[in-house]
Amino acid sequence: MGKIIAIANQKGGVGKTTSAINLGASLGALEKKVLIVDADPQANATSGVGLDPKNVKTSIYECIIHNINPADIILHTDSPNLDILPGHIDLVGAEIEMINLPNREKMMRMALSNIKDEYDFIIIDCSPSLGLVTVNALTAADSVIIPIQCEYFALEGLGKLLNTVKIVQNLLNKDLEIEGMLLTMYDQRLRLANQVVEEVKMHFQQLVFNTIIFRNTKLGEAPSHGETAIMFDATCKGAVNYLNLAREILQKNKLTRLTDEEKIIEVGNGH
Repeated sequence: MGKIIAIANQKGGVGKTTSAINLGASLGALEKKVLIVDADPQANATSGVGLDPKNVKTSIYECIIHNINPADIILHTDSPNLDILPGHIDLVGAEIEMINLPNREKMMRMALSNIKDEYDFIIIDCSPSLGLVTVNALTAADSVIIPIQCEYFALEGLGKLLNTVKIVQNLLNKDLEIEGMLLTMYDQRLRLANQVVEEVKMHFQQLVFNTIIFRNTKLGEAPSHGETAIMFDATCKGAVNYLNLAREILQKNKLTRLTDEEKIIEVGNGH
């Protein structure tokens, strides 16, 4: 039974797509079978793994609106164990088309239910809005990762997003959890970045991932080559950060080979 993780924040440019692509690739490198669902009309996750959105004939839009089986349109990527359900600009119209449908908030959940068992993780890359497609993603998901840019304004919209998560929990998906808050674009030289990290950790404590994603040029360059950071340069800081995040998520979900008890080494007296 796969776990569905939505990556959501209504603020744009905080690292949702970068996190979706690279977390997916890192989990794939750790031998988990991963599907990225590109639920963003900009379709950046699709182009970021080396596919041209212009050549995509059927996308997640058709799965939601026309009930096409996602298994028929999933595409394989060059990254190991990583598949993608592509996005398309048509998703912009999906919000309007879904308004009159019964169960309009549960369309994505129904679409993904057919393929949930075939993957260890399904990662949904949400659009930078709190519209109906994002609500669909949160309703379909088991948990949500919230990327937070290490800048002052990043904290401003957080309340609205957490409010939306709470509404979805109350009305649509009572099992939705917050997987964690992911601090992105961190620059240790900036005092502001360090203050944001402290502030977020003080407020949300256990909810914040220990792994912080540093600002890294290779992370920005990789999508222009149609590659994930780990394929582009596995030794760069960004790739290492996302591998650490993948390991942290696996440990949190008790999917690592060693249990927490086995990691503790007993030290005898006098040794």
